[in-house]
Amino acid sequence: MKTFVIGIGGVTNGGKTTLAKNLQKHLPNCSVISQDDFFKPESEVERDKNGFLQYDVLEALNMEEMMSAISCWIESHGHSVKSTDGTSAEEIPILIIEGFLLFNYKPLDTVWNRSYFLTIPYEECKRRRSTRVYKPPDPPGYFDGHVWPMYLKHRREMEDITWEIVYLDGTKPEEDLFAQVYEDVIQQLAKQKCLQ
Repeated sequence: MKTFVIGIGGVTNGGKTTLAKNLQKHLPNCSVISQDDFFKPESEVERDKNGFLQYDVLEALNMEEMMSAISCWIESHGHSVKSTDGTSAEEIPILIIEGFLLFNYKPLDTVWNRSYFLTIPYEECKRRRSTRVYKPPDPPGYFDGHVWPMYLKHRREMEDITWEIVYLDGTKPEEDLFAQVYEDVIQQLAKQKCLQ
């Protein structure tokens, strides 16, 4: 049985984790892998010339470990369970991978069945970021001096992507975003089932 892998990328505090968790609650046979779970220890994260820890770059993440987790999931869920009448005994296994640098990591390019990218304006992003507690905490000037410039840099890099990414307005109500993506995923799954 094929698997269905969804990427939910986007700006920091854009609603990626919330959307992924809402989808997981409503989609059968669905798992979530979060890129945030693969940050390297602070001692292994470089600092820039201003002394800011460089968390918003791929080098701050253990992407090989993340790829291993994704590969293990795909391998363990990619085998069909057939019933005696020849129909599939389960729904297509779904994996949602959510994170802020998913579409900038080339080894993931061939994994996606559907890709979404959440955007929010600068002021809203800064406001949301100020309400979150990070370990270590954001030092003064970190958002303007590192976080937002890195987001803009990585967003520009995405202009060369050749597959379809559905861009989402992260300022929309949580329920509306969920409904939009859920409906799209259901349509994509139906297409995939027809191809099997």
